[in-house]
Amino acid sequence: MLEVIKARRAVFPAQYNSEVISKEEIQTILEAANWAPTHRRTEPWRFKVFYGESQHMLGEFLAQKYKATSEKYSEFKFRKILDKTKQSGCIIAICMQRDPLESVPEWEEIASTAMAVQNMWLMAQSMQIGAYWSTPAYKQYFGEHVPLADGERCLGFFFMGKINGELQEGERKTQIADKTIWL
Repeated sequence: MLEVIKARRAVFPAQYNSEVISKEEIQTILEAANWAPTHRRTEPWRFKVFYGESQHMLGEFLAQKYKATSEKYSEFKFRKILDKTKQSGCIIAICMQRDPLESVPEWEEIASTAMAVQNMWLMAQSMQIGAYWSTPAYKQYFGEHVPLADGERCLGFFFMGKINGELQEGERKTQIADKTIWL
């Protein structure tokens, strides 16, 4: 398990090949997400899958929101947003549904959703599917594109695509011993 965890990488759309990710593969990745830890079993993670034509529509929406809301607009970044959605095999909006009873602190539900994403990332990596989690500022407008339930919000987008070959070996700046105090 440690080797799988150490092999996980952020893999960006420019690195994806054109091989299709099947709906069954996406379902397996989502099933892994569903087994994340959840305090009081609130299961706050929610996902919106953009596959095929809906990806391009999402790209157009995100690029236009970037253009409308950016204080430092760049045509290069506008094009990059569109290109990422075209290069990806699938995009999943990562959402969090707040427990209406607020039975746990909000940060715990955000953390639980993040753990669901880590499960997705590890499963994708094991399937030779590259992925990364993007959290652009304009994600706050996502509810204008796809309806969100009361108390639900978008935490970012999980871009995925098939990859060729091995990924670069990871590294950490410091060892865990330098970040740990034993009492």
